[in-house]
Amino acid sequence: MTVTILDGGMGRELERSGAPFRQPEWSALALIESPQHVGMAHAAFARNGADVITTNSYAVVPFHIGQERFETEGLRLADLAGRIARTTADEFGIRVAGSLPPVMGSYRPDLFDVEAARPILEVLIKGLSPHADIWLAETQSSLAEVTLVKELLGDDPRPLWLSFTLDDHHSHDVLNGTEKPALRSGETITDATRHAISLGASALLFNCSQPEVMEAAVREARATAGNIDLAIGVYANAFANKDDDGEANETISDIRTDLTPPLYLGWAKKWVDAGANMVGGCCGISPEHIGELAKALK
Repeated sequence: MTVTILDGGMGRELERSGAPFRQPEWSALALIESPQHVGMAHAAFARNGADVITTNSYAVVPFHIGQERFETEGLRLADLAGRIARTTADEFGIRVAGSLPPVMGSYRPDLFDVEAARPILEVLIKGLSPHADIWLAETQSSLAEVTLVKELLGDDPRPLWLSFTLDDHHSHDVLNGTEKPALRSGETITDATRHAISLGASALLFNCSQPEVMEAAVREARATAGNIDLAIGVYANAFANKDDDGEANETISDIRTDLTPPLYLGWAKKWVDAGANMVGGCCGISPEHIGELAKALK
């Protein structure tokens, strides 16, 4: 089986490289003040073996940069994020995934509003469209969020990847099999898989959750998909802990010390054995982690 290697966490790589980085702007701050750092981060992941790099558009939303700045600069920033990723991808001969984030805030399915989200996503899609090879709706907490993404993309022929963040408050219960994995909305992996198939997605992924909950989600998704041609992927984060309230979007979480590149590879091998054929990393997963995955799994 061929394993596609994804990139890692853009925000923490920007912070590590010395780029301007803080909340509420998060990774958008470097795009605004120091875009060369964004290119450096993309190149670091590409040099370490990533087959796909993701545009730094996750925080180009009013929630992070403010409504006024989004209205005046959102389209330009989305286009800039796409152009920087495109330049790196062309240099290394790899692909660009256009990141469509949860526009009302991470891990907050309760805040999602279709009519409020629609114009934000329209701006991101317009800005990223000239540069993206793939559409990646990532860190989605509910089926309603990805339904809107598909509606707005319409008949766009590029592959659509849908990536859900999972409830990991009881990650060790999921790991030992006493609790089933689920989206942060409470919706099941089975329903998410069926919905992804119904929307015509070419890949279903799980991201921005602790590694402990991922294997069970992959197994359930693979069993549900059966013989349907659906790629399944994982890019976990290295957060020490997370909250599903406002703090998840207002603070900078601590990073775990037990997820070294070799140990993260150990988790990734479990995901591949469970049926994943796409692996990368989210927040706190560095180019060195991606290098370890590429050496072992490519």
